[in-house]
Amino acid sequence: MLSYIKRKLSESDGGVNSGTTVTSSCGGNSGSGSGTGGTGGASSGISTSGRSNNADELVRKTSQMSMDEEAIAFGEDALLHELGYRNATDLQETIYDLLRSIRDPEKPCTLEDLNVIYEDGIFVMPPTRSNVSVVRIEFNPTVPHCSLATLIGLCIRVKVERGLPHNIKLDIYIKKGAHQTEEEINKQINDKERIAAAMENPNLRELVENCIKDEE
Repeated sequence: MLSYIKRKLSESDGGVNSGTTVTSSCGGNSGSGSGTGGTGGASSGISTSGRSNNADELVRKTSQMSMDEEAIAFGEDALLHELGYRNATDLQETIYDLLRSIRDPEKPCTLEDLNVIYEDGIFVMPPTRSNVSVVRIEFNPTVPHCSLATLIGLCIRVKVERGLPHNIKLDIYIKKGAHQTEEEINKQINDKERIAAAMENPNLRELVENCIKDEE
């Protein structure tokens, strides 16, 4: 669109320069717009300069309109609005409400009670190139050698994926430095094949269901 406008304006300027005859205000000889002397040449120069400035301004405004349209179409807030959220904080709070009731596999407490999950550990990230929302969840095991960290990460993933009525890219990580084998666990709880295989295990699936089920 910008190239079309520039071309048309350039053609218009070319027509003015080559075909316009300007008569001197003193009544003397006439000259073409491309002449170098006399009042006619000066008038033509002013006219051409004005057209050039107008062209630059039109191109600038059109460029700004194009950028604004892209921001509206692909902006993060616009995507969140389509999903039914007011903003990133609204999505963050929705996810936290889902997680806060997950029960610890061993203790009669929720993950919120134990401070394993916390609202500040939920981050709404920029969307993917295919315009899918991305959320990163960080959790903090109670001890650095917690043997149930993988199970807790699996519970978090299943709870969020079931609780949200739309597609989302979910990245789940142990808080940096909070577990002795955090790198290996992070790989396990973000690997689709491992997650699917784990949920096919009836004993493990039962543990997950018991931890994430809503209280009656």
